[in-house]
Amino acid sequence: MGLSSRHLLGLQGVPKEDIQLILDTAVSFKEILNRPIKKVPTLQGKTIVNLFFENSTRTRTSFELAERRLSADVLTFTASTSSVTKGETLKDTARNIEAMKIDMVVMRHNVAGAADFLSKVIQSNVINAGDGQHEHPTQGLLDMYSLREKFGKLEGLHVCIVGDILHSRVARSNIFGLQTMGAKVSVCGPATLIPREIEQLGVDVYHHIDDILPKVDALNVLRIQLEREAGGYFPSLREFHRFFGVTKERLEKAGKPISILHPGPINRDVELSADVADGPHSLILEQVLNGVAIRMAILYLLGTAQ
Repeated sequence: MGLSSRHLLGLQGVPKEDIQLILDTAVSFKEILNRPIKKVPTLQGKTIVNLFFENSTRTRTSFELAERRLSADVLTFTASTSSVTKGETLKDTARNIEAMKIDMVVMRHNVAGAADFLSKVIQSNVINAGDGQHEHPTQGLLDMYSLREKFGKLEGLHVCIVGDILHSRVARSNIFGLQTMGAKVSVCGPATLIPREIEQLGVDVYHHIDDILPKVDALNVLRIQLEREAGGYFPSLREFHRFFGVTKERLEKAGKPISILHPGPINRDVELSADVADGPHSLILEQVLNGVAIRMAILYLLGTAQ
Protein backbone atom coordinates (compact mmCIF):
# COMPACT_ATOMS: atom_id res chain seq x y z
CA MET A 1 0.00 0.00 0.00
CA GLY A 2 1.45 3.36 -1.04
CA LEU A 3 0.59 6.85 -2.19
CA SER A 4 -1.29 7.33 -5.44
CA SER A 5 1.24 9.87 -6.78
CA ARG A 6 5.03 10.04 -7.12
CA HIS A 7 4.97 13.65 -5.93
CA LEU A 8 3.34 15.79 -3.25
CA LEU A 9 2.44 19.03 -5.00
CA GLY A 10 -0.65 20.06 -3.04
CA LEU A 11 -3.63 18.67 -1.16
CA GLN A 12 -6.32 19.65 -3.66
CA GLY A 13 -7.62 16.43 -5.16
CA VAL A 14 -5.44 14.16 -3.01
CA PRO A 15 -7.49 11.06 -2.07
CA LYS A 16 -8.60 10.58 1.51
CA GLU A 17 -6.71 7.27 1.58
CA ASP A 18 -3.41 9.06 0.82
CA ILE A 19 -3.91 11.59 3.60
CA GLN A 20 -4.91 8.83 6.01
CA LEU A 21 -1.79 6.84 5.10
CA ILE A 22 0.50 9.83 5.66
CA LEU A 23 -1.08 10.64 9.03
CA ASP A 24 -0.96 7.01 10.18
CA THR A 25 2.66 6.62 9.07
CA ALA A 26 3.62 9.80 10.93
CA VAL A 27 2.46 8.21 14.20
CA SER A 28 5.26 5.66 13.96
CA PHE A 29 7.85 8.30 13.14
CA LYS A 30 6.79 10.49 16.05
CA GLU A 31 7.45 7.51 18.31
CA ILE A 32 10.96 7.35 16.85
CA LEU A 33 11.48 11.06 17.53
CA ASN A 34 10.72 10.46 21.20
CA ARG A 35 13.38 7.74 21.53
CA PRO A 36 16.90 8.36 22.86
CA ILE A 37 18.29 7.37 19.43
CA LYS A 38 16.18 9.22 16.87
CA LYS A 39 17.81 8.01 13.66
CA VAL A 40 16.72 5.11 11.42
CA PRO A 41 18.43 3.78 8.25
CA THR A 42 15.26 3.89 6.13
CA LEU A 43 16.57 6.19 3.37
CA GLN A 44 20.25 5.35 3.62
CA GLY A 45 21.80 5.73 0.18
CA LYS A 46 19.13 8.19 -1.02
CA THR A 47 20.09 11.76 -1.89
CA ILE A 48 17.60 14.56 -1.26
CA VAL A 49 18.04 18.14 -2.43
CA ASN A 50 16.32 21.04 -0.68
CA LEU A 51 15.86 23.77 -3.27
CA PHE A 52 14.73 26.98 -1.57
CA PHE A 53 14.11 30.02 -3.75
CA GLU A 54 12.36 31.82 -0.89
CA ASN A 55 13.45 32.50 2.68
CA SER A 56 12.49 29.83 5.19
CA THR A 57 13.61 28.80 8.63
CA ARG A 58 10.99 26.44 10.06
CA THR A 59 10.10 24.48 6.94
CA ARG A 60 13.67 24.11 5.72
CA THR A 61 14.99 23.10 9.13
CA SER A 62 12.11 20.65 9.61
CA PHE A 63 12.77 18.98 6.25
CA GLU A 64 16.52 18.82 6.83
CA LEU A 65 16.03 17.23 10.24
CA ALA A 66 13.47 14.74 8.85
CA GLU A 67 15.85 13.77 6.05
CA ARG A 68 18.79 13.27 8.40
CA ARG A 69 16.65 11.29 10.86
CA LEU A 70 15.97 8.91 7.94
CA SER A 71 19.73 8.69 7.16
CA ALA A 72 19.45 10.31 3.72
CA ASP A 73 22.27 12.33 2.16
CA VAL A 74 21.14 15.96 2.20
CA LEU A 75 22.06 18.95 0.04
CA THR A 76 20.46 22.37 0.56
CA PHE A 77 20.54 25.10 -2.08
CA THR A 78 19.22 28.62 -1.57
CA ALA A 79 18.61 31.08 -4.40
CA SER A 80 21.06 33.63 -2.99
CA THR A 81 23.95 31.15 -3.13
CA SER A 82 23.09 29.39 -6.40
CA SER A 83 23.48 30.07 -10.10
CA VAL A 84 19.99 31.57 -10.13
CA THR A 85 21.72 34.85 -9.26
CA LYS A 86 23.54 34.51 -12.60
CA GLY A 87 20.31 34.11 -14.55
CA GLU A 88 20.01 30.32 -14.62
CA THR A 89 16.43 29.09 -15.09
CA LEU A 90 14.59 26.80 -12.70
CA LYS A 91 14.55 24.06 -15.34
CA ASP A 92 18.31 24.22 -15.89
CA THR A 93 19.04 24.44 -12.16
CA ALA A 94 16.95 21.35 -11.48
CA ARG A 95 18.29 19.34 -14.41
CA ASN A 96 21.89 20.12 -13.47
CA ILE A 97 21.25 18.99 -9.92
CA GLU A 98 19.45 15.87 -11.10
CA ALA A 99 22.42 14.98 -13.31
CA MET A 100 24.25 14.33 -10.03
CA LYS A 101 21.94 11.28 -9.55
CA ILE A 102 19.68 12.61 -6.81
CA ASP A 103 16.45 10.89 -5.75
CA MET A 104 14.17 13.60 -4.44
CA VAL A 105 13.72 17.40 -4.52
CA VAL A 106 12.01 19.47 -1.84
CA MET A 107 11.29 22.92 -3.25
CA ARG A 108 9.98 26.23 -1.97
CA HIS A 109 9.37 28.89 -4.61
CA ASN A 110 7.67 32.26 -4.70
CA VAL A 111 5.77 31.43 -7.90
CA ALA A 112 2.55 29.39 -7.75
CA GLY A 113 2.81 26.25 -9.85
CA ALA A 114 6.62 26.03 -9.70
CA ALA A 115 6.58 22.61 -8.02
CA ASP A 116 4.15 21.25 -10.59
CA PHE A 117 6.39 22.55 -13.38
CA LEU A 118 9.43 20.95 -11.77
CA SER A 119 7.70 17.56 -11.55
CA LYS A 120 7.26 17.64 -15.32
CA VAL A 121 10.89 18.32 -16.23
CA ILE A 122 12.79 15.99 -13.86
CA GLN A 123 12.48 12.32 -13.00
CA SER A 124 13.03 12.67 -9.23
CA ASN A 125 10.20 12.84 -6.72
CA VAL A 126 9.11 16.42 -5.99
CA ILE A 127 7.73 17.68 -2.68
CA ASN A 128 6.20 21.14 -2.60
CA ALA A 129 7.45 23.07 0.44
CA GLY A 130 5.30 26.07 -0.48
CA ASP A 131 4.72 27.71 -3.87
CA GLY A 132 3.64 31.33 -4.01
CA GLN A 133 0.08 31.84 -2.80
CA HIS A 134 -0.93 28.37 -4.00
CA GLU A 135 -0.35 25.59 -1.44
CA HIS A 136 1.85 24.39 1.41
CA PRO A 137 0.81 20.73 1.66
CA THR A 138 3.18 19.55 4.40
CA GLN A 139 2.00 22.38 6.67
CA GLY A 140 -1.60 21.39 6.01
CA LEU A 141 -0.78 17.77 6.85
CA LEU A 142 1.01 18.61 10.09
CA ASP A 143 -1.91 20.82 11.11
CA MET A 144 -4.30 17.93 10.48
CA TYR A 145 -2.05 15.53 12.36
CA SER A 146 -1.97 17.91 15.34
CA LEU A 147 -5.76 18.17 15.35
CA ARG A 148 -6.25 14.41 15.02
CA GLU A 149 -3.78 13.82 17.84
CA LYS A 150 -5.72 16.26 20.04
CA PHE A 151 -9.28 15.18 19.22
CA GLY A 152 -8.77 11.60 18.07
CA LYS A 153 -10.48 12.34 14.76
CA LEU A 154 -10.89 14.91 11.99
CA GLU A 155 -14.33 13.99 10.75
CA GLY A 156 -16.97 16.26 12.26
CA LEU A 157 -14.54 18.84 13.64
CA HIS A 158 -15.19 22.51 12.95
CA VAL A 159 -12.01 24.47 12.26
CA CYS A 160 -11.85 28.19 11.57
CA ILE A 161 -8.87 29.73 9.77
CA VAL A 162 -8.34 33.31 10.95
CA GLY A 163 -6.42 36.19 9.42
CA ASP A 164 -4.83 36.77 6.01
CA ILE A 165 -6.63 34.15 3.93
CA LEU A 166 -6.02 36.05 0.69
CA HIS A 167 -2.25 35.57 0.59
CA SER A 168 -2.04 32.26 2.49
CA ARG A 169 -0.94 28.99 0.93
CA VAL A 170 -1.40 27.41 4.38
CA ALA A 171 -5.10 28.29 4.32
CA ARG A 172 -5.63 26.64 0.96
CA SER A 173 -3.93 23.38 1.94
CA ASN A 174 -5.88 23.29 5.19
CA ILE A 175 -9.18 23.87 3.42
CA PHE A 176 -8.57 21.11 0.87
CA GLY A 177 -7.16 18.60 3.34
CA LEU A 178 -9.59 19.12 6.20
CA GLN A 179 -12.63 18.95 3.95
CA THR A 180 -11.36 15.75 2.35
CA MET A 181 -11.12 14.25 5.84
CA GLY A 182 -14.67 15.25 6.74
CA ALA A 183 -14.08 18.40 8.79
CA LYS A 184 -16.06 21.62 8.45
CA VAL A 185 -13.95 24.68 7.62
CA SER A 186 -14.77 28.36 8.10
CA VAL A 187 -12.62 31.42 7.48
CA CYS A 188 -12.59 34.72 9.34
CA GLY A 189 -10.87 38.01 8.63
CA PRO A 190 -11.29 41.49 7.20
CA ALA A 191 -13.18 41.56 3.90
CA THR A 192 -10.00 42.84 2.23
CA LEU A 193 -8.14 39.66 3.24
CA ILE A 194 -10.81 37.16 2.19
CA PRO A 195 -10.57 35.96 -1.45
CA ARG A 196 -13.59 36.64 -3.61
CA GLU A 197 -15.90 33.68 -4.13
CA ILE A 198 -14.03 31.57 -1.55
CA GLU A 199 -17.45 30.21 -0.58
CA GLN A 200 -17.21 28.12 -3.75
CA LEU A 201 -14.63 26.01 -1.90
CA GLY A 202 -17.33 25.04 0.59
CA VAL A 203 -16.27 27.27 3.47
CA ASP A 204 -18.35 29.68 5.54
CA VAL A 205 -17.08 33.26 5.79
CA TYR A 206 -17.13 35.38 8.95
CA HIS A 207 -16.02 38.97 9.42
CA HIS A 208 -16.47 39.08 13.20
CA ILE A 209 -14.40 36.61 15.21
CA ASP A 210 -16.77 36.71 18.19
CA ASP A 211 -19.51 35.26 15.97
CA ILE A 212 -17.55 32.12 15.10
CA LEU A 213 -15.81 31.31 18.40
CA PRO A 214 -18.74 29.52 20.08
CA LYS A 215 -19.15 27.26 17.03
CA VAL A 216 -15.63 25.91 16.53
CA ASP A 217 -13.37 23.24 17.99
CA ALA A 218 -10.11 24.84 16.83
CA LEU A 219 -8.68 28.01 15.37
CA ASN A 220 -5.81 28.00 12.88
CA VAL A 221 -4.50 31.53 13.25
CA LEU A 222 -2.40 32.79 10.34
CA ARG A 223 0.48 35.22 10.53
CA ILE A 224 -0.36 38.76 9.56
CA GLN A 225 2.29 39.58 7.01
CA LEU A 226 3.56 42.86 8.39
CA GLU A 227 4.90 43.89 5.01
CA ARG A 228 1.30 44.06 3.76
CA GLU A 229 0.10 46.62 6.31
CA ALA A 230 1.19 49.40 3.97
CA GLY A 231 -0.94 47.89 1.22
CA GLY A 232 -4.13 49.20 2.79
CA TYR A 233 -5.62 45.81 3.67
CA PHE A 234 -6.42 47.05 7.19
CA PRO A 235 -5.94 50.38 9.00
CA SER A 236 -3.29 49.32 11.54
CA LEU A 237 -1.98 46.38 13.52
CA ARG A 238 -3.76 47.76 16.59
CA GLU A 239 -7.07 47.78 14.73
CA PHE A 240 -6.52 44.26 13.48
CA HIS A 241 -5.81 43.00 16.99
CA ARG A 242 -8.88 44.80 18.31
CA PHE A 243 -11.27 43.16 15.85
CA PHE A 244 -9.59 39.84 15.00
CA GLY A 245 -6.93 39.17 17.61
CA VAL A 246 -7.36 35.91 19.53
CA THR A 247 -7.17 36.84 23.20
CA LYS A 248 -7.75 35.01 26.46
CA GLU A 249 -10.79 37.17 27.15
CA ARG A 250 -12.35 36.30 23.81
CA LEU A 251 -11.77 32.59 24.30
CA GLU A 252 -13.28 32.68 27.79
CA LYS A 253 -16.45 34.29 26.42
CA ALA A 254 -16.79 31.41 23.95
CA GLY A 255 -17.65 29.18 26.91
CA LYS A 256 -15.73 26.14 25.62
CA PRO A 257 -12.09 25.08 25.20
CA ILE A 258 -10.79 25.92 21.73
CA SER A 259 -7.50 24.51 20.46
CA ILE A 260 -5.12 27.03 18.91
CA LEU A 261 -2.81 26.38 15.96
CA HIS A 262 -0.42 28.77 14.24
CA PRO A 263 2.03 28.01 11.40
CA GLY A 264 4.56 30.55 12.72
CA PRO A 265 6.26 32.86 13.06
CA ILE A 266 3.87 34.51 15.53
CA ASN A 267 3.34 38.25 15.76
CA ARG A 268 2.55 38.33 19.46
CA ASP A 269 -0.27 40.65 20.44
CA VAL A 270 -1.27 41.09 16.81
CA GLU A 271 -3.00 37.91 15.67
CA LEU A 272 -2.49 36.12 19.01
CA SER A 273 -2.04 37.46 22.51
CA ALA A 274 0.98 36.08 24.35
CA ASP A 275 -1.12 34.34 27.01
CA VAL A 276 -3.01 32.44 24.31
CA ALA A 277 0.14 31.47 22.39
CA ASP A 278 1.65 30.07 25.59
CA GLY A 279 -1.63 28.89 27.10
CA PRO A 280 -2.95 25.41 27.87
CA HIS A 281 -4.96 25.08 24.65
CA SER A 282 -2.09 26.04 22.33
CA LEU A 283 -0.85 23.27 20.03
CA ILE A 284 1.86 25.45 18.50
CA LEU A 285 4.93 23.70 19.90
CA GLU A 286 3.37 20.30 19.18
CA GLN A 287 2.96 21.42 15.58
CA VAL A 288 6.73 21.91 15.33
CA LEU A 289 7.53 18.34 16.41
CA ASN A 290 4.64 16.95 14.38
CA GLY A 291 6.05 18.72 11.33
CA VAL A 292 9.20 16.61 11.50
CA ALA A 293 7.16 13.39 11.89
CA ILE A 294 4.87 14.28 8.96
CA ARG A 295 7.80 15.12 6.71
CA MET A 296 9.56 11.89 7.67
CA ALA A 297 6.38 10.01 6.72
CA ILE A 298 6.15 11.70 3.31
CA LEU A 299 9.84 11.20 2.55
CA TYR A 300 9.57 7.55 3.57
CA LEU A 301 6.43 6.87 1.51
CA LEU A 302 7.85 8.51 -1.62
CA GLY A 303 11.40 7.34 -1.12
CA THR A 304 10.58 3.65 -0.68
CA ALA A 305 7.82 3.37 -3.32
CA GLN A 306 8.48 0.89 -6.09
